[in-house]
Amino acid sequence: MRILITNDDGIYSPGINALAHIAQEFGEVKVVAPDVEQSSMGHAVTHARPLTFKKSPIEFKDIEAYRVNGTPADCVAMGTHLWNHVDVVLSGINMGPNLGNSVWHSGTLAAARQAVLFGIKGIALSTPVGKTEPDFKALEPYVKKTLELLLKSDELALYNVNLPPTPTDIMWTKQSVRLYDGRIVPGQDPMARKHYWFTVIPLEAAEPGTDRWAVENNFVSITPLRLDLTDEKTLKEKQKSDVNHAP
Repeated sequence: MRILITNDDGIYSPGINALAHIAQEFGEVKVVAPDVEQSSMGHAVTHARPLTFKKSPIEFKDIEAYRVNGTPADCVAMGTHLWNHVDVVLSGINMGPNLGNSVWHSGTLAAARQAVLFGIKGIALSTPVGKTEPDFKALEPYVKKTLELLLKSDELALYNVNLPPTPTDIMWTKQSVRLYDGRIVPGQDPMARKHYWFTVIPLEAAEPGTDRWAVENNFVSITPLRLDLTDEKTLKEKQKSDVNHAP
């Protein structure tokens, strides 16, 4: 199996190093990641300037690794171009969760989604981060279990995986879509210049069976996602009510 590893935290992140070495147990690994952090970049792609890639300044033992001056989606495009046949793209392990509504702006998930757009299985992996760096060694057994589960078939699929700091089991979940409070918080820097932070605070408790609930209760959350965003229920209702709709 040929496995392309990327992320949105950048080539220097300890999370991508941990994932790359775990993935070696499942096949041949290559790393192609952003040269700087690209968190919350979403599915942006670079089209107004050329992309370049260089050998990674960080050593990945026994793994070929490159950095790209672009977004996570760019890295998948570059990686699949440089490496003719890729079986799966793994994105992460992200320093911070990608739960619920955050999947809309997650660069980690966008990389996995870009893989699926290319006809390649994509898996995004994330974990919460606090005042200290996540213990990737402690997460390793559950990362392995998750990959064993998701890589055993060759179907084209997109998965969003979130690992709590101390997992107890694995759970299949749905995306939590309850509303969140996105607000601007003003502040100032040491030079008394104004600046602003955009913060996200959930307005409601997580509902059971969702990705947020699973991680809050120490389960590894695996959420299968799809590219088609069509609201099929509304579409059917509109087609029935509109006599002029196309056949």
